[in-house]
Amino acid sequence: MNQITVRGFDDDLNASLRCLAKREGISLNQAALKLMRKGAGLADGAERTDTIGSSLDHLMGTWTATEADEFDCALEEFETIDETAWQ
Repeated sequence: MNQITVRGFDDDLNASLRCLAKREGISLNQAALKLMRKGAGLADGAERTDTIGSSLDHLMGTWTATEADEFDCALEEFETIDETAWQ
């Protein structure tokens, strides 16, 4: 799977991209790919199964604020470096 970085797109394109993502319940990356494929005259690609990470998309935005806070608290232990492990 290839990657590119896109810079310099204007506010109108940004708004359109975000609107498409919200309307279709997809990530910004998926919305950008959809628009690029359409602009290139290619098939939508929605049927593709080789997209990395798409298998968890149905979980996006499903946590409550409390669940997210609990998860963040559980991860705090991993933010500490055990200096003795590096001696």
